Amino acid sequence: MLAHQTKAHYVPLDSVRGLAALCVVVHHFVGSDPLAAALPHRAWIDVAFFHNSWLFVDLFFVLSGIVISMSYVQSEFSEFDFRTFTLRRIARIYPLHIVMLFAFLAFRLMRLSLTEMGLLHFSTNESADLQVNNVYSFVANVFLLHAMGVLDYLSWNGPSWSISAEFYTYIVFAGVVVMAQRLGYIRLVYVLSAVLAVLGAALIIFVLKNETLDFQTNGFTRCFLGFFIGVLTLRFVTGRGRAVSPLVQSVCQIGLAAVAVVLVCVVGFDERLSFVAPIVFAALLGSLMAFPERLLPKLLSVRPLVWLGKRSYSIYMVHALVLVLIQYFARGVGPARLQVVDNLLPGLAASLLLAFFVVAVLALSNFTYLRVEMPGSRFVLRLFSRRAVPSVAAAE
Repeated sequence: MLAHQTKAHYVPLDSVRGLAALCVVVHHFVGSDPLAAALPHRAWIDVAFFHNSWLFVDLFFVLSGIVISMSYVQSEFSEFDFRTFTLRRIARIYPLHIVMLFAFLAFRLMRLSLTEMGLLHFSTNESADLQVNNVYSFVANVFLLHAMGVLDYLSWNGPSWSISAEFYTYIVFAGVVVMAQRLGYIRLVYVLSAVLAVLGAALIIFVLKNETLDFQTNGFTRCFLGFFIGVLTLRFVTGRGRAVSPLVQSVCQIGLAAVAVVLVCVVGFDERLSFVAPIVFAALLGSLMAFPERLLPKLLSVRPLVWLGKRSYSIYMVHALVLVLIQYFARGVGPARLQVVDNLLPGLAASLLLAFFVVAVLALSNFTYLRVEMPGSRFVLRLFSRRAVPSVAAAE
């Protein structure tokens, strides 16, 4: 966080990211086929909003565009250095990514060993799982290439596809900034960002022929669309909002939040609506930055949400492994025993398991944030820096 910026411009955005990450966690639970087969009834919050919360990945992309351009265009444009920027990005995302990738490898090797000993039996789903989690996909994951068109399926730590998409979008962004810097024309960043956002949409619609943003293969195109809309959002809201009355500011923020929630709820009826989402998310996030003194940004700055926001990357990266373990637990317990719990109250078993899942994800993400994410970032910076580079936490 840059010292000369007020916290209102940053903390609410972090909290939004934390809440969105938590929604993605619940989304993967309620959308799990193995859990649906094992549980007698759905969880009490198994509703359309969470089934459609895959859309919050696009909020992550917009948020990244805002935060990255805030740090490297608004504040450090003249001092921007491609190597330092790339190092910071690697330090930020790679340590946790590689740890979780090897955690999945260890889990699958253990499962193979137990199968060889006759203690486990493969189902059809597990055989398919082995086919996609192979050496080729592992190497692609190591080099963060798995959302760049080299794979047409999710593999290993599935949610990390979006990290792959973001990393190479960062590289393109850095090239844009370097070009604008050498020409001495900062507005070129925004001109090229508009071109790249349009390019992302064109590739999705006309080349990939997707009618929804719910895709991961060639996910870098989806990231282009959201990320560069985020860059443009920061440019649009900078210095604005002071002449708008407090009532209008509050109505704007709450109204946009309501529109975002409604959009997520209804996108399942027609997934073409998902193309509106990056713009709606950008407007909401922009309003939080333009009107930092209103009630919504202050609510988003309360301590529990700040805690959640700081751990949002860990939450996102660890939850798939916890979900796999929860699925094995539910299968081991069996539908008959789960039905006994559900006889007390329909949906109780699923709701309790969901609550346990969320708590386990939060506990593990707190551990990885403190023991992997932050120290790993510092280690990478020390390892590769020839000169002092500010900490990765400051870089964001």
